[in-house]
Amino acid sequence: MRCPYCKEDDSKVIDSRAAEEGTTIRRRRECVSCGRRFTTYEVVEKLPLMVVKQDGRREVFKRDKILNGIIRSCDKRDISIERITALVNDIERDIRNTMDQEVPSAKIGELIMNRLKDFDEVAYIRFASVYRKFADISSFLEELKVLQAHKDEEEKKQDE
Repeated sequence: MRCPYCKEDDSKVIDSRAAEEGTTIRRRRECVSCGRRFTTYEVVEKLPLMVVKQDGRREVFKRDKILNGIIRSCDKRDISIERITALVNDIERDIRNTMDQEVPSAKIGELIMNRLKDFDEVAYIRFASVYRKFADISSFLEELKVLQAHKDEEEKKQDE
């Protein structure tokens, strides 16, 4: 690391510690040449994640869209914002861990729905009704059957 004072290339790290909730590393350095100290910050470079919409358009991934959609799904439910935020964090981590720079919006929607099944059934149905664009009562009933089958499967796993 180049010294900001004398411009020499050689410096040594005196102290390192996490900063900004572990997303950054703060390093105290000392120039080997002039002996002056300075601080550097090391941050993981995040490449922009693009969402490919159904019509082929691309837009930058916005975590707030997921958060707002789930908050609306959980409206008037006894679910804390901390739990909702933790769910959104998990969903975002799963999306980013695919290592793809472009993710189809349909994949994101399905991931959210799968997470909501176990999170809250009413929130799941509310989200599904908007996401799946139910045209009539029969498509709504089909989704309820899927949810009930998932619930029965989960209960069966717990009994084993």
